[in-house]
Amino acid sequence: MRLRRALPRRMLPRWALILPLALSACGTLPQPFLGRPGREGALLAVPPPPMLVVPPPANAMLGNRASALYADDLARALVARNVPSIVRPVARHEWRLAATAGLAGAQVEPRFSIIGPDGKTYGKAEGAPVAAADWAMGSPETLRASAEAAAPALARELASINAAVQQSNPDSLENRAPRVVLEGVTGAPGDGDHSLALDVRRDLPRLGVMLVDSRRDADFTLTGIVRATPQPHGTDMVELDWLIRDQAGRFIGKVSQLHELKPADMTPYWGDVAVAAAQQ
Repeated sequence: MRLRRALPRRMLPRWALILPLALSACGTLPQPFLGRPGREGALLAVPPPPMLVVPPPANAMLGNRASALYADDLARALVARNVPSIVRPVARHEWRLAATAGLAGAQVEPRFSIIGPDGKTYGKAEGAPVAAADWAMGSPETLRASAEAAAPALARELASINAAVQQSNPDSLENRAPRVVLEGVTGAPGDGDHSLALDVRRDLPRLGVMLVDSRRDADFTLTGIVRATPQPHGTDMVELDWLIRDQAGRFIGKVSQLHELKPADMTPYWGDVAVAAAQQ
């Protein structure tokens, strides 16, 4: 027989974060490029690969040294906006940023094309005009300022492209429930390891999360870690951390819950305390 205790009324508002929000947030990671490049990449059957290649531009009215500097500045400016980018020659089935430039009177106008693995242009952006004399000199300061000025528009364009690809991909998390494997809870006093895992497994499917049994079938893994620290006045400060990782085991984020409880609230049974923790 499983015992249930009345939950202290002050407990609910003090749970720090809500787990379902964290899992739903994982559906669209901050990187505009996410997925596995491969043989079918040119068909855009999967989301864009995880790296945007920025080759030194050959048609930007810059010398070889300045072209290399400009490509490096563009990649750095994009990385600062959560767009994984790298400077190198382009290989097959890779997304790339092509930079060019044209004269407009006494100014040079940088122009950018976002090209997919199939060779098609999926987005364009224009940079701020630069005085032709300054551009011709190719000073590091001029090139860096131009790259940083162009990065916000490029990042927005890349995000728009990624959203369109995700929405068209039936296997994207935009179009299906996330698959999660719960790898257990450890460290809880009493029956907390069992009770917390049981209640989380019960509640997550109600919120649109699909629970699976194998890490191989999961988009994310979820692990609970409990720490109970005795306090001077006879209570325990209980910290419950939910660790979220991707399929490869890379750490994505942590959701923490914190509350001060009496040992009798957790031993031998967690009861309604576990129910509230799982629901929150």
